[in-house]
Amino acid sequence: MADDEGASKQEQLIEACRRNNVDLLNEIVEECGTEDEISKLMNETKTVMGNHLYHEAASRGNYEIIDALLDQPNFECDPLNRSERDTPLHSAIRWINSEGERNWGYGNHLVDMMLEAGSSTRVKNRAKLTPLQLVDPRNKSLRDLIMKHEYANLNQGDFVDAEEVGKGNNAGLFDAPGNDDDDAEFSGSDEGERAEWERQRKAIPRGIGVLIFQKHDTNCIETIQAHDFSSLDIVTVCWYMTCDEKS
Repeated sequence: MADDEGASKQEQLIEACRRNNVDLLNEIVEECGTEDEISKLMNETKTVMGNHLYHEAASRGNYEIIDALLDQPNFECDPLNRSERDTPLHSAIRWINSEGERNWGYGNHLVDMMLEAGSSTRVKNRAKLTPLQLVDPRNKSLRDLIMKHEYANLNQGDFVDAEEVGKGNNAGLFDAPGNDDDDAEFSGSDEGERAEWERQRKAIPRGIGVLIFQKHDTNCIETIQAHDFSSLDIVTVCWYMTCDEKS
């Protein structure tokens, strides 16, 4: 089982994540009685410094143990640590930056797996920085990877079911998920931070809006003019037909 007979399950899990020891993690999981017990153990175990298991693995670039963690039931993808209020994605990017160019390719695969599993690109840490803002400016491939996932999340707002729009000739404005929070607002007074915020603001769309009209809606122009699109970068207008009109 463990090297130290007196070590608790939590201590063993921390060591497993630090040493990339998937076998040890699996042994501990097998000893758990239920999925709820596994979930509680994986999500609530922390180091004395306030790092979660995911942080410990991500801060060392331990791909295999991260893959195993992500397979656990109800595993939390974006816990915050105590010191920097970093997510594991922040931690992984800090590790990639410290490794230098020789490990950028490996780092990209690691981050891609984390993003596919559900890590957020939008969470800001204590310094008000997103994971993208932590990336070494020379690492263009990693920046492009994160931005691709950011665009994909924004574009989820482009597709809506016509039945959800409502009855009659009413138009609806649909924002991409999460665009009405304060993530897009400048939150500091430092001029360097302001310049970085302005650059990020121009690089990534602030929002995508979709206006839906019934095919013969004669009030569409007035409705479009009545909406305030100042907070959006992309607006799509489309029409739909009812089943009766299609037949």
